[in-house]
Amino acid sequence: LPSSMADTIGPAKRSPTEFLKQVTGRPVVVKLNTGVDYRGVLACLDGYMNIAMEQTEEYVNGQLKNKYGDAFIRGNNVLYISTVSTKKR
Repeated sequence: LPSSMADTIGPAKRSPTEFLKQVTGRPVVVKLNTGVDYRGVLACLDGYMNIAMEQTEEYVNGQLKNKYGDAFIRGNNVLYISTVSTKKR
């Protein structure tokens, strides 16, 4: 599909690879199997879902615990990757 057509289809039809390409360089939330969230800018990732992030903040039970700057997360610990909501909480 041409990219203009893919945009009109909506996110439900996007492949995981397309999603990850689109969010690289953008703010994301990475949720680990332990329930801990890491929020920051997705720098890059590989086929094993190993993730490099920048401007990284660690949240435990919704509370900010640490700020790391650059962080690397091993892929087998990742539950999901989500875009950051732009809505005010």
